[in-house]
Amino acid sequence: MSARKAFYITTAISYPNGPPHIGHAYEVLTTDVIARFKRLDGYDVRFLTGVDDHGQKMAQTAKAKGTTPQALADEMAPKFLAMVRRLDISNDDFIRTTEARHERACQHIWEKIAAKGDIFTGKYAGWYSVRDEAFYDEDELVAGENGEKRAPGTGTPVEWMEEETYFFRLSAYEEKLLALYEAQPDFIQPESRRNEIVAFVKRGLNDLSISRARTKLDWGVGVPGDPDHVMYVWIDALTNYITGLGYPDTEGALFKRYWPADAHIIGKDIVRFHAVIWPAMLMAAGIALPKRVFGHGFLNVRGEKMSKSVGNVIDPFSITDTYGVDPIRYFFCREVTYGADGSYSHDQVVNRINADLANDLGNLAQRSLSMIAKNCDGKVPAAGDLTADDKALLAAAAALPDRTRAQMERFEIHNYVGSVFEVVSEANRYFAGQEPWALKKSDPARMATVLHVTAEVVRRCAIMLQPVMPASIAKLLDLLAVAEGERDFAHVALGALAAGTALPAPSGVFPRYVEPEAAS
Repeated sequence: MSARKAFYITTAISYPNGPPHIGHAYEVLTTDVIARFKRLDGYDVRFLTGVDDHGQKMAQTAKAKGTTPQALADEMAPKFLAMVRRLDISNDDFIRTTEARHERACQHIWEKIAAKGDIFTGKYAGWYSVRDEAFYDEDELVAGENGEKRAPGTGTPVEWMEEETYFFRLSAYEEKLLALYEAQPDFIQPESRRNEIVAFVKRGLNDLSISRARTKLDWGVGVPGDPDHVMYVWIDALTNYITGLGYPDTEGALFKRYWPADAHIIGKDIVRFHAVIWPAMLMAAGIALPKRVFGHGFLNVRGEKMSKSVGNVIDPFSITDTYGVDPIRYFFCREVTYGADGSYSHDQVVNRINADLANDLGNLAQRSLSMIAKNCDGKVPAAGDLTADDKALLAAAAALPDRTRAQMERFEIHNYVGSVFEVVSEANRYFAGQEPWALKKSDPARMATVLHVTAEVVRRCAIMLQPVMPASIAKLLDLLAVAEGERDFAHVALGALAAGTALPAPSGVFPRYVEPEAAS
């Protein structure tokens, strides 16, 4: 067994009732940044993502398209897998809820909950949103433009549903959930989501309808021992997090190594399912609880919520074709306060690419490495006596692992990236102020020291930025001749560029974005 500490992180699983959009990309790429950060910080990481093939939403979309839910899922799921590959995501597993391993897990956890006495039959009568795949109480509903009843938060239509179903005794876990939130304040993050959930549970929990009659919905995991019912899609969907670790084999290597999950990264609209239903299910089944549920915000396009009807849904393939994969990864990590809603526009992306990547980081690397190539025989120059400015800059870069580790413990991705770029900006000021091009004639030894310090700071910052821009930063570290085994965070302060090391010919890593018409 690895001596490294295990870290298990998951995204939500997406409904493949249509092709992926930039919201799906945002969740998986930010989760990937956390996973990569942890790996580089010495953790043994397991990272799961995937799609939720089941549910009424899938069945309705398939019917409208004149196809079957299975055929629709088989058409769309590969598009989500392709998005994951396009975005350079480092996931260890990609799950689909139609897999046999998942059906086994769902039926086993159902049987465990039933054996506890927490599943019973009864009649459900209430409001249901197909879009949300969620049940709502009357007092939760909001009025639409024409006075019709709508779901809270999403404003989607609801329909009255009455049928005989199985119920999960969710009400029995009200006090246990409140005790959990009290004992583990970080179980739900950010704090605004935690406050919403605590208030919701304190209002009182009703028992949850957890099945659908096959006469109403014949698309889902079957209820054990009852061929006339399928499981409510969220009972099925939430179980994916343990399916991915081999459940029900709780003595298997994956489950014993990685469960409980360290973090479920999800959209803010599904926090209730993950922070109320999921822990209650696990309590009932006698399974350890995950350590944290983090609800990120939504992405708006030019200040407007993405909507098919408005026509502003952004395709992750076209956006990465336009700007590149790593620039888009960088943009969303730097631009959006993680946990809050964020905004996307062409101008915002171009500004980040040109100001931060091309001008700040790219220009600093290119200028310093070009000077080394021209004036130091293409080899890392030796540093002479260090000034206070040299030492301060090197210290700021060396402190990045500790500084950013604290930020990433809170999943403040935006602050982590900002911290690294503060040092990049300081290095640019240092380089401009030291004027190594002038020192070439007046004090070549001092020029060599300035170039050494600058290149060393670029190395340290580059190592720290690998989780955000893995492919681009790999090229930059190649230009610095940093060995593959010396690119983890432990080498930021401990490692150093060795004087005399031959460097490859310098080349640009972060080109400016030029508007197509201007380029023609």
